[in-house]
Amino acid sequence: MAGRQRQMRLTERHVGYLIPEDASEDMPPPREGMRAATADDYAETLDTLLGPDRSQDEVWIFAYGSLIWKPACDFVEMRTGLVRGWHRAFCLGWNNRWRGSDENPGLMLALDRGGACNGVLYRLPPGQVDANMVKLLEREMGWLPSAFPPRWVNVKSGDRMIRAITFCIDRHSGRYISGLSVDEIADVLSKAVGSRGSMAEYLFATVAHLEDMGIHDPHLWQLQSLVAERIEAAYEPDR
Repeated sequence: MAGRQRQMRLTERHVGYLIPEDASEDMPPPREGMRAATADDYAETLDTLLGPDRSQDEVWIFAYGSLIWKPACDFVEMRTGLVRGWHRAFCLGWNNRWRGSDENPGLMLALDRGGACNGVLYRLPPGQVDANMVKLLEREMGWLPSAFPPRWVNVKSGDRMIRAITFCIDRHSGRYISGLSVDEIADVLSKAVGSRGSMAEYLFATVAHLEDMGIHDPHLWQLQSLVAERIEAAYEPDR
């Protein structure tokens, strides 16, 4: 791990102002046309991704957001890597359940077309691929149809080119959000809070862990500063 060299403006102090919603309160209903994924759905997805014979020698996961700091699966190897043709973007909306509300919905990260993205690769334990993939799908694909279905991408890691599974936005999904300015995104991230926490916490953890891994994302770095600025204005006007 490279260790953090830059000083983030967004800190745990800022995150502490945004208190998670009471998880005991009734959650908003799912969007019209959506349903909870089932074990059969996960099995079908695994067959599509891995094939019925599971012939892969290795199965890697490419993490670009919360999976970096909360993997949701076991792994036996971790390394950084670069995906070309996709970039990290706050383009998955609108979250009014876990990290947002009806009043201030959240906006989550996904991979969107174009550019490039540095992230983290996890190699799943041999012999435990299906069990770990199901845990991953339960977290990332709990509702169908998925707005960011899993797919294979090529990841450059050192002198290796690794095929890995990741989650990319479906631009045809009604949850695909584009065209927002950096200030508009910062406005969203500085206010949205749900039962699992705030978008400020999500941003803070993602940027901090990327920096610790030696990965600097200029867009997210700008966002963390803008979000901290907005939280300070709202909660520390006299500081």
